[in-house]
Amino acid sequence: MIRTLFAGFFLWATSCNLSLGQSYTFKPLTSGEDASLRGLSIVSDSVAWISGSKGSIGKTVDGGRTWQWTKPAGYEKLDFRDIEAFDASKAIVVNAGSPAYILMTTDGGKNWRECYKNTDSAIFLDGMDFWDRQSGLIFGDPIHNKLQLLKTTDGGLNWQNVSENLRNELAVGEAGFAASGTSLRTYGKGLAWIATGGAVSNVYFTSDYGYTWKVFKCPIIQGESSTGIFSMAFYDNKHGVVVGGNYLKDKENGNNVLLTADGGKTWTKPQLPVAGYRSGVTYISKSVLVATGTSGTDVSSDGGLNWHQLSGISFNVVQKSKKGSLILLAGNKGEIYQLLINR
Repeated sequence: MIRTLFAGFFLWATSCNLSLGQSYTFKPLTSGEDASLRGLSIVSDSVAWISGSKGSIGKTVDGGRTWQWTKPAGYEKLDFRDIEAFDASKAIVVNAGSPAYILMTTDGGKNWRECYKNTDSAIFLDGMDFWDRQSGLIFGDPIHNKLQLLKTTDGGLNWQNVSENLRNELAVGEAGFAASGTSLRTYGKGLAWIATGGAVSNVYFTSDYGYTWKVFKCPIIQGESSTGIFSMAFYDNKHGVVVGGNYLKDKENGNNVLLTADGGKTWTKPQLPVAGYRSGVTYISKSVLVATGTSGTDVSSDGGLNWHQLSGISFNVVQKSKKGSLILLAGNKGEIYQLLINR
């Protein structure tokens, strides 16, 4: 089923950013798909995939002007919280909750293959990322205080449980968040970070494709089941950002964004934080970052030191094209927007 461009108006950013020499436009692309959208993977300025509740998976091959929607047969009730796309033909989705499934398509979404199934009542997968076309990692909430880790080395066809590689036991009440599929990030050759929240917030780091791990404490707001890190992004192996807060109090912004310049070992507060709880963050360039959540979207033009709110529209996730400049945001009512930066 194809949904065409939503004939709506453009929402212009507030004038507080005009002094930065650029303005921001939120362009609505599609509306009406009855799903909460959280998984997003932008391959290029033309190709992007998206996933969400009620088994919904969408794809565009024209930069978001039109979308093709599908629901894999037999999996229509799943909540696909994360998706990883490689091109217009191949994509992998993972759902949250039990049973846990990993599905893959190699024909553009026409057919889906079940690559993994776990019926453990405690299984809850939170996010997925790939180092390259062959090697990828998925993490999930702890079972018996052990963070769940799945790894593939054959492009997603098979997944091995490597949870024992992370020897650290999680604290009682510590877990991950599947708010946007971005509390796991891979980078370069073998680097990856996993963020947790709840009773305690930590960042788990590997430099060897998940064989060994280190744990770094993160001083973001924490201590309740609704608090902690909900998303992170890294520009390189040193510079990164985490966002989160309390999703039950999404307009509060006390200690919900932090920066690192040493690969996650230590974290510092920005001078001016984001305006509320944020579940997605991404680098547009080394200096420009965008963060979004249910209470709005913010931008920083100085590497994350100062943030300015652009809009109060509710979104779950924001991503930038892996090989271009396309920036998309998605939310709870099937809405997908493009963020245009006008310099």
